[in-house]
Amino acid sequence: MKATIWHNPNCGTSCKTLAILQETPGIALEVIEYLRHPPSAEKLAQLYRDAGITPQQGLRTKNTDAAQRGLPQADDAAVLAAMAAEPILIERPLVETDKGARLCRPQDKVYEIL
Repeated sequence: MKATIWHNPNCGTSCKTLAILQETPGIALEVIEYLRHPPSAEKLAQLYRDAGITPQQGLRTKNTDAAQRGLPQADDAAVLAAMAAEPILIERPLVETDKGARLCRPQDKVYEIL
């Protein structure tokens, strides 16, 4: 099974999720450091749709200016555009497999798509 993780190596939850993926037999893993290589607004929209959450639910508000910018109340297009332009606004880690996508907070959510 192929799995892609949008990863931040400075995030404990992201590192724990990555470890689960690395320890799971049969996983062909792609690791994308999303702060260096951010997903497009279109890719984010697809990931959130596949995860069954809204872009606002995928918005990182901790240690960002998202709340001051009104992003939690903004429409999907505005949130996605902000995330694509400033990937620090993307909550992590996002994982995608053939079985779907998840925002893996907590990291055990990854098991839902393995």
